[in-house]
Amino acid sequence: MAWTLDEDRPIYAQLIDEIRMRIIAGIYAPGDKLPSVRDLASEAAVNPNTMQKALSELERSGLVSTIRTSGRMVTEDKNMIDEMKNKLAIEQITLFFEKMQQFGFSREETAEFIQKAVKGEIS
Repeated sequence: MAWTLDEDRPIYAQLIDEIRMRIIAGIYAPGDKLPSVRDLASEAAVNPNTMQKALSELERSGLVSTIRTSGRMVTEDKNMIDEMKNKLAIEQITLFFEKMQQFGFSREETAEFIQKAVKGEIS
C-alpha cells in the first residue's frame, strides 16, 4: 500500500496517521506484528529515525506495544480500536458539515444530499 506524504505537516505526524488508519481499517489487525522500523521506513521512503518517532508516539497512545523478543504489536484491545475509529468518523463528519455550511447549506439540506446520495439519486 502506497504512502502518500506531503510537505504541509510534519512527516512523523503523517506516519502516525497512516499507521493508525491501517490499524483501524484492519490492514494491521489486533494482535498483529508490525513490520520492522527499517521495513516500514523503507516502504514509506522516510528516515528510520522518523519512523521510530512515529511508532514511539503510537506506543504512548497504547495502540501499539513492544514485546521485547517479538517486536511491535498492534493492541488486542478491539474496544480501543473501535473507539478510535468512531472518533475519527465523528471528526470527518464534523469537518464535512462545516464545509457544507461554508457553501451555504444548512444541516438539513446537507442531510437531504446525503440521503439522495445513499439512494443513488445523485452521483
